[in-house]
Amino acid sequence: MAETHDFREYISGDNPLMYHIRCKKGDVGEYVFLPGDPFRTDIIASYLDDAKLVAHNREHKTWTGYLDGVKVSVTSTGMGCPSTAIAVEELIKCGAKTFIRIGTAGTVRDPKDAENYDCCIVTGAVRDEGTTIHYVPMEYPAIADRHVVDALARACEARGLKALEGVSQSKDSFYGEVEPETSPNEKRLRERWEAWKRIGVCCSEMECAAIFVVCACRGARASAIMNWKNMDQTIQAACDAVRLLIKENK
Repeated sequence: MAETHDFREYISGDNPLMYHIRCKKGDVGEYVFLPGDPFRTDIIASYLDDAKLVAHNREHKTWTGYLDGVKVSVTSTGMGCPSTAIAVEELIKCGAKTFIRIGTAGTVRDPKDAENYDCCIVTGAVRDEGTTIHYVPMEYPAIADRHVVDALARACEARGLKALEGVSQSKDSFYGEVEPETSPNEKRLRERWEAWKRIGVCCSEMECAAIFVVCACRGARASAIMNWKNMDQTIQAACDAVRLLIKENK
């Protein structure tokens, strides 16, 4: 029989080890970058000073280093809102307070228009997923923190990056977007996609709604920067934004 672990053994005591991310207080900083891909954590960590691998369990890989002498971490969320909500919940229990998602996204508005931009800074998310209904009624909006959005916008401007600011669609099904014709629910998928397009939704991804709603529930703050052209520049802009927030928080 495979070895099993009681969830309670990880959440008991004065400084418990989180069950999924396998981190505890002191392991992560107040500022955390959230890519989806565990392998991308290695790349983001290379932009931190003295970064060290803290934990890697399932889809959650965590590095911790420093920016301007302040502890900063990066943790992968995996794909989709359920695992993302778990990671954010546990990171907050470990002391994290500010989150910036760094990822990739598809365009919703006219792709030719999106080609004019290097990245998208997410100001809010369409809750087109099933996780956040377990936190608050669907009528509650998934909104990014204005201070984090502003820091990202200033960081992009300083680097000469043209950033589109706006709302993303957070969905549960990747193939519902890219291959709607294969779904018995094709008509609904296409109708809703057209609605997002007509209202000006900027991009489509799978995690922002969970990040924003969990942070709202737990007293943390977050935004996201979604890459369209050059991931290295996107990561650098996110790091610059954290530097701005660190300076202002002092």
